Amino acid sequence: MNLLIVDDEKEIGTFLSHLFSLKGFTVHKAVSANEFYQIDFTSHIFHAAMIDIKLPDGSGLALLKHLKKQQLRCQVLIMTGYSTIKTAVEAMKLGASDYIEKPFDDIEVLEKQVETLLKRTQSANPPYIHKLAKEAGMLIGKSPAMNQLVETTWKVAQKSVNVLIEGETGTGKEVLSRFIHLASPRRDDPFIGINCGAISESLLESELFGHERGAFTGATQQRKGFFEIAGSGTLFLDEIAEASSSIQVKLLRVLETREFMRVGSSQTLQTNARLVAATNDNLQQAVDNRTFREDLFYRLNVVTLELPALRERKEDIPLLIHHFIERNGQQSITFSPAALDKLLSYDWPGNIRELSNVVTRTLTFADQDSDISADDIVLSSCSPALISKAEKPSLNTTNHLKQWRNEKLADFNASNKINLENVLTEIKQLETDIGKEMVQQALQNTFGNRNEAAKRLHISMRKLRYLLNEKNKTDVKKS
Repeated sequence: MNLLIVDDEKEIGTFLSHLFSLKGFTVHKAVSANEFYQIDFTSHIFHAAMIDIKLPDGSGLALLKHLKKQQLRCQVLIMTGYSTIKTAVEAMKLGASDYIEKPFDDIEVLEKQVETLLKRTQSANPPYIHKLAKEAGMLIGKSPAMNQLVETTWKVAQKSVNVLIEGETGTGKEVLSRFIHLASPRRDDPFIGINCGAISESLLESELFGHERGAFTGATQQRKGFFEIAGSGTLFLDEIAEASSSIQVKLLRVLETREFMRVGSSQTLQTNARLVAATNDNLQQAVDNRTFREDLFYRLNVVTLELPALRERKEDIPLLIHHFIERNGQQSITFSPAALDKLLSYDWPGNIRELSNVVTRTLTFADQDSDISADDIVLSSCSPALISKAEKPSLNTTNHLKQWRNEKLADFNASNKINLENVLTEIKQLETDIGKEMVQQALQNTFGNRNEAAKRLHISMRKLRYLLNEKNKTDVKKS
């Protein structure tokens, strides 16, 4: 096995060369970027490389990119003594297989990392990754962007760092978080997900941290929170941007100290859970707008993974359709070329969730052994212009309101008296009915995503639930 070591500290290079030579490696050393670039990579084939991230005459990231272009299958371990974890993660995005922090406190750990790298090959990794993806409910497809994301995610999953997942509604943020959990050493521990935007502040605090008996009205017994239940597993917080300022403060404390207290208790508890957060908002913009804490943002933003929109990976649509057909157990049904063209030409504002709904709806009304035509497919009209129109009272509704008002005024003018309380009650009922219709229309346009519907209507989740007559209900919706 051939090993390349690039480090400007000669003592470290000599030590590593001696260590791995005794283990049977053929070691080649370089003490600078200039010396690295003089290597003839056509005649020297390396199975693994250890590259220092900071060299006096160059960047370890640049060396990594050059090496991966020359020898794609070479497994690279980045050595970092100066960089932050974010720099090491950037190296992994560029093709590094792992990183280790200097100085090396445990030589056995270093040896194990190098041996693990050599067990990996480009031909062996994909099947394993695809198996994990399938277990998580994710189809990777052919898209280069998606394949690169999954490979990076798999590497990041091995490390106990917080992860922030960004992506539009319906791109599969919770599915990716499950993949992180399954690909990590925590896979045998619990995975728990909660939507921060679909639950009230007081209840969210209790759900996350638990409560003691008598802590508030209705707390008839002690209850463990998700941080406690997750143990050493993974806690997924969806729509993290919707968390209140109070909840943000408490989350910051947990991330900084790994400690929390149940509601109504003074006892400090410990958590070892890994936090994965997700949002379809721009958190940096939320920080700039002072709606999200900057310190919490940086605690969450150790590693950011961005899911591509479906319109950016349309080559995967046929594979996704086949996946949904198999999932529904209707393999005898096929989609005609015209039907596929119709689906490929659509922009999919609701992303994979919308595609799943469209395919499922189409299959529901299809006969067995049928060939789906373009006319059989009904797509939702979700362009911004149409949504804006749908979420405003129609001209017909406005005319009805004017007619109702004119009739009431005419009645009052004719008799010079009217029961104003009854009129105000009717107005209140009309307000409720129209509000509920607008909410239902918004929910239809957002494929049932209540958080997104509330944003489009410029109302809170609490107001949305109230308009749906659910003020006494709690809805923890997954996105």
